[in-house]
Amino acid sequence: MTSFIDIHRERHGVEPICTTLQVAPSTYYASRRRKPSRRELEDQGFKAEICRVHKENLGVYGVEKVWRQLGREGILVGRDRVARLVREIGLRGV
Repeated sequence: MTSFIDIHRERHGVEPICTTLQVAPSTYYASRRRKPSRRELEDQGFKAEICRVHKENLGVYGVEKVWRQLGREGILVGRDRVARLVREIGLRGV
């Protein structure tokens, strides 16, 4: 939601968008000031590792092989989390 408001705020303004979406403007502003959560910070690190493993293996590794390779390297992360992050990054195996 905040990304939608960020995209359109120059043209329409924050308050009118929030009114239309039935969201308090204070909610938007609070979310902008909030520090990233621990999960968001960890995800950034995992995304870097996932990209590295995918690239080192010529871009052919899918979720399962990336997850297994991370485990072999001692990076403990859940398979579903790897799948979510791979989708967010936009990587695909062969």
